[in-house]
Amino acid sequence: MEYMTLNNGIACPVVGIGTFMLSPRDAENSVREALNMGYRLIDTANAYVNERAVGRGMKASGAPREEIFLSTKLWPSEYENPNAVEETLQRLGVDYVDLLYIHQPAGNWLAGYRQLEKAYREGKAKAIGISNFEGKYLAELESKWEIVPQFMQAEAHPYFPQTELRRTLDKYGIRLMSWYPLGHGDKSLIQEPVFGALGEKYGKSPAQIILRWHTQMGFAVIPGSKNVDHIRDNLDILDFALTPDEMAQIAALDKNKRYYHRTDEQLLQFAAWRPGFEKA
Repeated sequence: MEYMTLNNGIACPVVGIGTFMLSPRDAENSVREALNMGYRLIDTANAYVNERAVGRGMKASGAPREEIFLSTKLWPSEYENPNAVEETLQRLGVDYVDLLYIHQPAGNWLAGYRQLEKAYREGKAKAIGISNFEGKYLAELESKWEIVPQFMQAEAHPYFPQTELRRTLDKYGIRLMSWYPLGHGDKSLIQEPVFGALGEKYGKSPAQIILRWHTQMGFAVIPGSKNVDHIRDNLDILDFALTPDEMAQIAALDKNKRYYHRTDEQLLQFAAWRPGFEKA
């Protein structure tokens, strides 16, 4: 495994498994299998409604808790719940998380960020982060944070490498954790000739080349899957390195093209929605 050092000095694996859109059963299985393969970064969220299952998968793997970098996110409906962090830890079956995000700039998100800062001071979160806080939201938070976050989670891939956002993140040493790392399954991205050619050179698939690009960009990457073979392949990217010239070839693919376009109406919906948390 390769690790990155965060702006507070702690280490985080560069590649992990995401659990977005995984059912509790699939999340438990994927987390258990991933940890047994050597993964040490696990990402979930209140909104995924599989935190209990992630906790079960961690225990079933037998991997020592101190070796696992566990990431989760508070949903906007929890930002003003004074017990949100404790309830999240309880669902996961842990005493602390390694990374705690606020998930969306919706509702009273500043109250949510204050919860993160409190959890960080109390040792219940070893690192804190913001998810989907781009543009004006990051600018506002920048003027109000008491503790600088360690991570931003956002859409990133070779068609959209977050060039503008990274200018702000780099000022503070905030790391980027990529979602939609493979372009939301866009075949035109996967089938770019450069990835096929590099795949032949290194004996890897185009997807593996793209994931390696992420880690060499300095991003953490968390592809999700319930397919054991895909989970294994997504980790098998650390035995080669792209050259500076090859990274430059990939940089030329930048189209400033997003796949997800959030609206203000959606933010209102996010604030009103409450996850139906697992009961057991």
